[in-house]
Amino acid sequence: MLSIRSLYQVGYGPSSSHTMGPAKAAKIVKERCPSADYFEITLYNSLALTGKGHLTEEAIKESLAPCNVAFLTSIDLGKHPNTLLIKAFEGQKIFNEYEVMSTGGGRIVFQGEVSDEVHIYPHQTFKEIKKYCKANHLTLHDYVYQVEGEGIKTFLDEIWEAMRLSIVRGIATHGILPGPLKMKRKAPELYSKIKANEVPEITENRLVASYAFAVSEENASGGIIVTAPTCGACGVLPSVLYYMHEKHQVITHERIINALAVAGLIGNLIKHNASISGAVAGCQAEVGSACSMAAAAHATLFNLSMDQIEYAAEIAMEHHLGLTCDPVNGYVQIPCIERNAVAALRAIDACGLAFFLTDSRKISLDTVIQTMYQTGLDMHQSYKETSQGGLAFYFKEEEDVNCW
Repeated sequence: MLSIRSLYQVGYGPSSSHTMGPAKAAKIVKERCPSADYFEITLYNSLALTGKGHLTEEAIKESLAPCNVAFLTSIDLGKHPNTLLIKAFEGQKIFNEYEVMSTGGGRIVFQGEVSDEVHIYPHQTFKEIKKYCKANHLTLHDYVYQVEGEGIKTFLDEIWEAMRLSIVRGIATHGILPGPLKMKRKAPELYSKIKANEVPEITENRLVASYAFAVSEENASGGIIVTAPTCGACGVLPSVLYYMHEKHQVITHERIINALAVAGLIGNLIKHNASISGAVAGCQAEVGSACSMAAAAHATLFNLSMDQIEYAAEIAMEHHLGLTCDPVNGYVQIPCIERNAVAALRAIDACGLAFFLTDSRKISLDTVIQTMYQTGLDMHQSYKETSQGGLAFYFKEEEDVNCW
């Protein structure tokens, strides 16, 4: 597995696979081809079908100019769901051509090239990690610090600050989100409607939801967020951590950093053994993964056992299995923003169940990760970030017959 530095990335929304990844690919190609007069980029599959709403063209053009971007909207099953073909021209002649895959979380892979990324983790499953930790009397966050080495806590400090600021900005910003849906920002409204005599459970739900909306709306507006593990799922983990930090004095900054380390480890396991890309495995791979990370982080905040942390992460993922990725009009707004809030609340509940029921569990985290991936591979293409199925399709139908 790669360093968790490659999982947590600070950048502009709204999509790690559709904006961060293509922008990164464009910058690399521009550096490789300094003599090019212009570039032609063809987007395939999910990149083409939802690229308009995800601002893919804008992200590429900011990084690679002059260029022309074409959207090939017929599905090519022979290519990765997020593929872009970049051709470099001198005059009218092509002198270089690159096929690049955006694999999720901002990571890219050049076809036919060996990646220079270094896999630093010696263990590839939670079972292996747990066995090693127990044999060496390590917590999960101790294990992360041991593998990642010097500087990782400073890095996580910076990640936490970026997450915190995305919430602060989001709950204070009013207005309409970009795009034709004309979605009103709801985080400030959710946050401001809390009443002094409100039932505590309702207050918790409203606060956690407002924080998740805040980050997700920042993302949808192209603001600065942290991939956790992706842009589309960026609101889940920060909202849980921020709420618990605000509510409980016992949740110190040190515990927050430990929780981020463990959440990163869980996200890494999913990324390595399955996928965190909605175009590959549906929203279960994005919001489901984020919920699993947040549940593990929540358990870590309260110093639960390694088995309880595993069970919390497993419950969170298990109950997202089969979740489709069906963004309306290709924008990371409907149903993406609400899903972040629901997943944050579910992460807290998953941890609560794990606290009481760990001794009776039957399913391991490794098993549910494997199941999620196979479910994603079996899922029909129209439900994997193409806007050709699910809410994206039926929302269009309702608009067409003026049901709104």
